[in-house]
Amino acid sequence: MLNTPGAGADIVSRVIGSKLTETLGQPIVIDNHPGGGGNVGCEIAARAAPDGYTLLMITSQQPIVVAMYDKLNYDLIRDFAPISLVGTTPLMLITNSAVPASSVKELVALARSRPGQINYGSPGSGSSGHLAAEVFRSMAGIDITHVPYKGTPQAMNDMIAGQVQLTFLVAPAAMPFVKAGKVKALGVTTPKRTLLAPDVPTIGETLPGYEWSGWYGLVAPARTPASIIARLNEAQVNALRSGDLSQRLADLGTTPVGSTPQEYAEHLRTQIEKMRDAIRISGAKPD
Repeated sequence: MLNTPGAGADIVSRVIGSKLTETLGQPIVIDNHPGGGGNVGCEIAARAAPDGYTLLMITSQQPIVVAMYDKLNYDLIRDFAPISLVGTTPLMLITNSAVPASSVKELVALARSRPGQINYGSPGSGSSGHLAAEVFRSMAGIDITHVPYKGTPQAMNDMIAGQVQLTFLVAPAAMPFVKAGKVKALGVTTPKRTLLAPDVPTIGETLPGYEWSGWYGLVAPARTPASIIARLNEAQVNALRSGDLSQRLADLGTTPVGSTPQEYAEHLRTQIEKMRDAIRISGAKPD
């Protein structure tokens, strides 16, 4: 499993890996290869032997990369065999505490009354937070200004300081700031509310049809035998159904899913097309 150390995919991989070790009777070693928005890890996994011993945990960022770059050294559809969707996690729309809006409806009304005057931060052009905000902007019919940063910490620091007024951040990372009273949580991006903050409504409750989910999924190199894919799928789905693993993922703000390889393959294709639409709306370009 190849991820960025300490990132969500790394943490989820370790949680899943410990359970798969029990189920499969094989030690799962987490091998992190960060860089290029996940491209380095994807390239290594794509070239690995299709024997079931090298797996890749990909995230919702990979379809963004595929949709954004014309040339990659791998093909997300052709070079990998889907195993299962692991889980989903919401982003949270949060604002600076001084913003005079306490709901998505009030924020939209405020933005309409101040076209071009409200800024939102993101960890960079083409990031999930950037595209989630751009789809929100388009659906709400508002004019808000994107301020890209080199990373999430810089965007959060400036939002708390009032240099930008809002951002979209994965819920587990946003909640400490919300609980400390440093920011306000107005909505979550998933179709259902999150157990991390059940009192925070979904954005879709105000803007019907709005949905943006972060997610994690497991794949193997293409040409991995179908029998191995079936065994890995069974092990992962059973692991996700266990109460202790479900709770550990829930504590991380991740809703366990589990799917067939075919369902996950369709999910990947759908996500790539959705990201192409979002990039078109945003005008995002590679940094």
